Amino acid sequence: MALVLVGAEVGWWIYLVTKRSTGSELATAFPLQLCDAAIFVAALALLFRQQLLVEITYFWALAGSLQALITPDLTQHFPTFPFFQYYVAHGGIVAAALFLVVGLRQWPRRGAVVRVAGITIAYVLVVGAVDAATGANYMYLRSKPPTSSLFDLMGPWPWYVVWAALLGVALLAILDAPFRFLRLRDRREPRAAGAGAEGRT
Repeated sequence: MALVLVGAEVGWWIYLVTKRSTGSELATAFPLQLCDAAIFVAALALLFRQQLLVEITYFWALAGSLQALITPDLTQHFPTFPFFQYYVAHGGIVAAALFLVVGLRQWPRRGAVVRVAGITIAYVLVVGAVDAATGANYMYLRSKPPTSSLFDLMGPWPWYVVWAALLGVALLAILDAPFRFLRLRDRREPRAAGAGAEGRT
């Protein structure tokens, strides 16, 4: 799965070069979108199972990549290479997150929402600086995507950026809610077992 994800990203770069993209197209095609970064984070999480990487993959996949699948910023259609690459890459991130968290039960730890939110904010600041310096529009920080998306419901710039940030934090909390319950249950069960053992002595 890690090889598929990285292969999809590398394949996109090969496609851009072989179709003789213009310099401006190549300059704005660096892997700086959140889903591009999520591809590499998910691949590393699959290979090394490091818990922080798993948490980032889970939250970025279900709060970001899943939204990209539902409202794709994609002008090419089936059966073009960009169409397949888009869905393999974004779908692969979501599949990796579910495999790691649900399949392997690497649940987000306590405080995961704060950690991932902090990392995401730091990443957005870096990407915002790149956008300001190059005139690019990575992560849609300067303008909305041309296709329909949730941004259309959030007002003009810069308010849609503010609302998107608030929605992102809310989504992280919602995605963490089931595991908050499971963590609480796991803390209570050892105590209950200990109390039962004391009662039998």
